[in-house]
Amino acid sequence: MVGIHCYSSTDLYNWKNEGIALRSVEDPNSDIVHGCIMERPKVIYNKKTRKFVMWFHLEIKDRGYDAARTGVAISDNATGPYTYLKSYRVNPGIWPMDASNEMKKGTNNQNLKWWTPKWMEAIKNGLFVRRDFQKGQMSRDMTLFVDDDAKAYLIYSSEDNLTMHIAELTPDYLGFTGRWNRVFPGGHNEAPAVFKQDNKYYLIMSGCTGWDPNAARMAVADSIWGPWQALGNPCVGEHANLTFFSQSTYVLPVIGMNNSFIFMADRWVPRNPIDGRYIWLPINFVDGRPTIRWQEQWDLSYFK
Repeated sequence: MVGIHCYSSTDLYNWKNEGIALRSVEDPNSDIVHGCIMERPKVIYNKKTRKFVMWFHLEIKDRGYDAARTGVAISDNATGPYTYLKSYRVNPGIWPMDASNEMKKGTNNQNLKWWTPKWMEAIKNGLFVRRDFQKGQMSRDMTLFVDDDAKAYLIYSSEDNLTMHIAELTPDYLGFTGRWNRVFPGGHNEAPAVFKQDNKYYLIMSGCTGWDPNAARMAVADSIWGPWQALGNPCVGEHANLTFFSQSTYVLPVIGMNNSFIFMADRWVPRNPIDGRYIWLPINFVDGRPTIRWQEQWDLSYFK
C-alpha cells in the first residue's frame, strides 16, 4: 500500500530498514497510485550510467492481474529513492527470435477448448504470442540477470503464465533491444530465478498452483537463449515436493566465494500476507547438478 521497501545488510543476517525505495503516489493518473500491485522487485547496477535500475511486476489499480505489465524505475543509490519511469507490456510488434512461419502466419482461434491437446498445441505454436503481438507480451513473475559481458535480461512469466520469456535489455538497462525468446512453451511456469556456473545457465522455476507451493523445476542451457534442458526438481529430502513450502524468487551469488550460491524463496501466507517470509538455502553441486537440501541452521562458512 505504500510502495517497495528496502533493507540493507553486510552479512545477510542482521538487517537495517532503509525505508521505502519506490513510493506509491496519490496521483490517480499514475500507474503506481496507491492500490496498485507492485511485486517481485529486482535491482541491478549499470556500470556505464552509474545508475541503479529497478524492474518489477506491475498491476494497475482495480484491474486485478489483467494489465500484466513490467515497470522500471531508476536511482543514484541502491536504497533509493527511485524515480518511476514507466510501465508497459514487453516488445510489442516484435516476434521471438525463433519464431516460425507457422507462428507468424497462424490464426488466433480463441474458440479452442482450454487444456485440450489441440489448445496446448496451439499455445506452443504461438496462439497467445499472436494474441498479444501488437500490445506487447504479458509480464508477471519476473527476475533480472546480468551476464559476464554486462548484458542484462528480464526473465518473466508470460502468455497467461503458460510460457517463460527472456528479453534482452538495452545497454542502459531501461528498455528492450527487441531480442527475446520463449522457454518451455505451454509449460505453465512462474517464479523464475537464474544463475550461471561454469559457463552453464541454470533456471529455477515453479509450477502454477495459486498460492499453494509445488515442486520446483530446474533447467540448464549453454546459452541464455537456450535450448533449455529440463533437469527436474533441484530440491531433495523431506518436503522437497513442495519446495519446503515456498516458491523461488532469486539466486544470490555469494560475494568473494567462487561457485557459491544461495537459493532464495518466498513463503506465501495468503491468510495473513504480512506474515509472508523467506527461506534461504545453500545450493550444493552434486555430480555437477545444483541441489537444494533443507538446513535448519547454516551460515556462510558452509561454503568454505
